[in-house]
Amino acid sequence: MNKKKLTEKEIIEIGKKVINVESAAVSQLATRINSSFYKAVEVIYKSTGRVVFTGMGKSGLIARKIVATMNSTGTAAIFMHPTDALHGDLGMVRKDDIVILISKSGTTSELLELIPLFKRISVTIIGMLGEENSLLAKECDIVLNVAVKEEACPYDLAPTASTTAALVMGDALAIALLEKRNFSAEDFALLHPGGSLGKRLSLRISEIMIKGKDVPIVNETTTVKDTILEMTSKRLGMTCVVNKEHKLCGIITDGDLRRALEKTLQIHNLCAADIMTKNPKTINKDYLASFAIQQMENFNITSLIVTDNNNIPIGIVHLHDLVKLGLQAR
Repeated sequence: MNKKKLTEKEIIEIGKKVINVESAAVSQLATRINSSFYKAVEVIYKSTGRVVFTGMGKSGLIARKIVATMNSTGTAAIFMHPTDALHGDLGMVRKDDIVILISKSGTTSELLELIPLFKRISVTIIGMLGEENSLLAKECDIVLNVAVKEEACPYDLAPTASTTAALVMGDALAIALLEKRNFSAEDFALLHPGGSLGKRLSLRISEIMIKGKDVPIVNETTTVKDTILEMTSKRLGMTCVVNKEHKLCGIITDGDLRRALEKTLQIHNLCAADIMTKNPKTINKDYLASFAIQQMENFNITSLIVTDNNNIPIGIVHLHDLVKLGLQAR
């Protein structure tokens, strides 16, 4: 069979058509968020067990993705392969669990074989189905309609729009449950301790700040020469300036030194208070590290001074350290 030669324009149009077909399928789902969706959310929320997803083929792959989303947003979920369930894995299902079946046709034979077994265990069965009047639909306690008008496949065969619709319905369930549980960013961080996401959501300033003898500090009466020595020895390109009560009154950066030199070459006659920038940006040690990098981006600065409740500097947060931790602003 001769392969069809496609032009660049034709390939681009195919891509657009696929996206349009799947977008339409997702848009249509919004009209089906009704009392059945509400009942599904309520029964899952009130359950003391887990949500057991099952499906064959591409539906099974979508089920696995929804399981991952639910687990990461506070709803305990597992995937059970229908064939494996018929050969022993059904033992993982408990009476307090909720079972969600995913099927485009609503006639998947492996799922139909499982129905009597689920009913024997007395679990609630939710169907995420592409056919509202199918054999599976008649056996489910709650049916979520994920039917699509057409697949993106030109032969209307390969699961494309239908799998997208099922995935989006699963996301809708997961986020509705997240909201109902008042699942917070802190809760999310507990389930995502690794990688930049976990750090962004859990690391606090107190855990990463430069502190103790490594914090550059000079008095407002310190000479510029000694100020430069302090900045050079601590290698942060800045220093805190404090008054006689050790409270923060300013900051001196490399930029402040350059600006002072532009005004006069006789800076050896000046003291820290003469060249410092007053009212520097500060942060509390209990804030999230992600907030620090957001502040740096907002004010176009590379350092934040950490102060205590008495405005005494206790640490420094530097942009380079945040970047090394993978906390670049998004």
